[in-house]
Amino acid sequence: MGGDRGDHPAAELPHGRGGPRGRGGAGLIDRIDYRGAFWFPVGPDTLWETIERFDQFESWWDWLRDFGADADTLVAGNVLHATVVPPVPWRLRMDIGVARARRPDVVEAAIGGDVSGTAVIRLEPVGGGTLVTAVWSLDMRSRSLRVAARLAFPLMRWGHDRVVEQAVAGFRRRALGGTPRP
Repeated sequence: MGGDRGDHPAAELPHGRGGPRGRGGAGLIDRIDYRGAFWFPVGPDTLWETIERFDQFESWWDWLRDFGADADTLVAGNVLHATVVPPVPWRLRMDIGVARARRPDVVEAAIGGDVSGTAVIRLEPVGGGTLVTAVWSLDMRSRSLRVAARLAFPLMRWGHDRVVEQAVAGFRRRALGGTPRP
């Protein structure tokens, strides 16, 4: 399992490896399926408010470029636009359309751009803080990503997992001011 070490005991769940598997009998290596859970030492309302600080995102995460949003809050219909630069030799342009948002419990989104798929993020009050569960499935749409997935899927998966780890660590450190873990 990746992610921050020393989290709340339920802080991380195993995630799908996204490696070859069948779709209509064919092997599939151009998809990343992910499931992870991370505990944060603030309540769901505070965490939700922090997540909506879109103007701060690029300062929190070195791997994020060209971030913008059509609206200032997490509401259905808002679209977040960004370029993700993982520690591997390719970039991903993404448009994240918020399909459903119920504050402070859940965000469901449709992903477009160089990847396509769906994502769900759930916030649950646990142990005086918030357990965030993130689940997504992303198909590589751009030709260069499909080629990279076929030639170097383990490297692509590694890059994905490092971005997730850096996102959680950066969010804790910068967005939440390094609040201590229980």
